[in-house]
Amino acid sequence: MNHSMVIIVTLCATVFFALSTALKHRSASTLPESSAKGRARLGHFVTATLAHRWYLAGLAADAVGLALQALALHIGAVSVVQPLLATALLFSLVLNHAAARTRISRAELGWGALLAASVVAFLVWSGASTAGIHASTADRGAAVAVAILAVVLGTICVIVARKLPSGARAALLGVVVGTIYACTAVLIKAVTSVAARGGLAAVLTSWQLPVLILAGAAGLVLAQVAFRSGPLNASLPAMATLDPLLSVVLGVIVYDEQLRTGLWDTAGEVVSLAALALSAVALSRLTADREEVQAASARG
Repeated sequence: MNHSMVIIVTLCATVFFALSTALKHRSASTLPESSAKGRARLGHFVTATLAHRWYLAGLAADAVGLALQALALHIGAVSVVQPLLATALLFSLVLNHAAARTRISRAELGWGALLAASVVAFLVWSGASTAGIHASTADRGAAVAVAILAVVLGTICVIVARKLPSGARAALLGVVVGTIYACTAVLIKAVTSVAARGGLAAVLTSWQLPVLILAGAAGLVLAQVAFRSGPLNASLPAMATLDPLLSVVLGVIVYDEQLRTGLWDTAGEVVSLAALALSAVALSRLTADREEVQAASARG
């Protein structure tokens, strides 16, 4: 595995994902409210979102980012790529301030520095790499993991989220979306493994591809619903935190990616991941609060 290439490709992907996030947030905050209720309201929201110019621009940025992420996951480990993708928060921070022509606050600068340092520390302490297991075993494991998580989270989302107040509902949906993003990363690697073995024909006839498409579509729709269900500072931290943390777990379980297990190495990994989670939550909340103020000002 070429670590330098993995890092470069992943960081390029984060730029496009950050741009996509900024565009989708703008879309969710500017869509008009629907007077419909229940399923009709959700249907109206989905239809309006898919036709909104900012959301379509976000999808275009997503497509480029996804292609780069797929390349990074194919040549690198999930436990390397996904934590690096958390730095998309830093690029989003820069993009948002550049668009609003405002300065980055000291708090944002401090949490951003901690986020970058924690990602670097995790990669150094863990020595994350991909073990040479048989690809078909990993593919089956990925599909099973995603299927179980999709069923469990879908059930939770339908039964619980609709009965919660807006803030709690948005937070729960953020948990669901963050988990789906982690599962999607594992599935992307599974699909690239199929492509490497059998080419495009094997991918088109595989069952991994439709599962990936369904998971990706669910993540896109639920992310917009989460942004719309409550304040961004409720949903965004969960998405930003769970994706890299759960991806590391899935990378180890599904692909047998080897992390160092010595006492000090394990302690360093735990501390760096905890710092990553803390800084991601704090930075995403600051970002969400600022965007809420900007959206309210724009509506006013």
